[in-house]
Amino acid sequence: MSRVNDCHSIADLKAAARARMPSVLFDYIEGGAEDEITAAWNRDAFSNYSFLPRTLRDVSKVNLSTTVQGIKIDLPIIAAPTGMTRMFHHEGELAVAKASHKAGTAYTLSSVATTSIEDVAMAAKGPLFFQVYVWHNRKMVQDFMDRCRKMNYAGIMLAVDLAALGKRERDLRHGHGQAAKLKWNMARSAISKPAWLYHYLAEPKWRMANMVQHLPHGALADKVLEKVNEQFDASVTWEDARELMKAWGGKFILKGIQCKEDAILAAEMGASGIVISNHGGRQLDGAAATLDLLPEIVEAVGNDIEVMIDGGITRGSDVIKALALGAKACLVGRAYMYGLGAGGEKGVTRCYDILREEMVRVMQLIGCSDVRELGPQYLRKRIP
Repeated sequence: MSRVNDCHSIADLKAAARARMPSVLFDYIEGGAEDEITAAWNRDAFSNYSFLPRTLRDVSKVNLSTTVQGIKIDLPIIAAPTGMTRMFHHEGELAVAKASHKAGTAYTLSSVATTSIEDVAMAAKGPLFFQVYVWHNRKMVQDFMDRCRKMNYAGIMLAVDLAALGKRERDLRHGHGQAAKLKWNMARSAISKPAWLYHYLAEPKWRMANMVQHLPHGALADKVLEKVNEQFDASVTWEDARELMKAWGGKFILKGIQCKEDAILAAEMGASGIVISNHGGRQLDGAAATLDLLPEIVEAVGNDIEVMIDGGITRGSDVIKALALGAKACLVGRAYMYGLGAGGEKGVTRCYDILREEMVRVMQLIGCSDVRELGPQYLRKRIP
């Protein structure tokens, strides 16, 4: 058996990824902002709900499929956008897209990907979303959308939680954003990871693949990362989001909603979906856990807009709890990144297999045969 096939939980994949990857890069996946309180709250929030199983029901067949943004997916999970994915495994974004589509779900490509919009679309066997920021260079954002339209992407996901970059202290210590320091720390931590190091030396250098036409040095990541970070625009408003939505003209999702008031504004502006997200605890430390926000946001917007959620999902039971509280689907990022780091496409596939097996088992044990029938009647909020 390969290492990833010996993994029986997302925690196992995490351990396998840690063993294979330089610590500088593992910490980039794992780390959160400042004291990493919000990252911990995201995970802990799921343990605040206990199941209320129903018995003597026919659960010999369990349906996990649902429809999100008009697209039928076989699992209530979508691959979240993650930047610079080839850093963690040489197969990068293509591995995640292929594994996601093999699992019957959608993949979201990041603006700061190391594989281009076109290359992912040509390799795709399923639905794709593309994540953007409203950057200072609006022409670059428009270029992204034009290319996505040409390559038949299903929708745009606008990240709205980056008015400033979070203070990720693990990254600061390792030197992310400081080319010389990062290069030294990367070399030092890669010596003990021969498989990763071999592919790093043998494969093409990492580039900001969607920005080659917009950045100097062929958009080589180690030369332009600071210029990319300078593009984040703290002056972005709801009017900017509306203009971007109008320019796209299709499915448009706001990712990073963290209160019911903004969820209502997103519905009123005509967005097709929101993702309740605090960027995995990587932005504002002390922000509320996303699961804690879910019930009040669902109550506030009703059926006016599709509500999704990410943050802290490491078990199939976490997904079932989120759906029971009203989420249409969950986005996962770290979970599949552990799989990618552990074993490329096979590792991501193993991530989906683990979560699918766990979701089916939980559904059978709570007496529900279809995720579309989940509701709060299956849960009880635990009293601290």
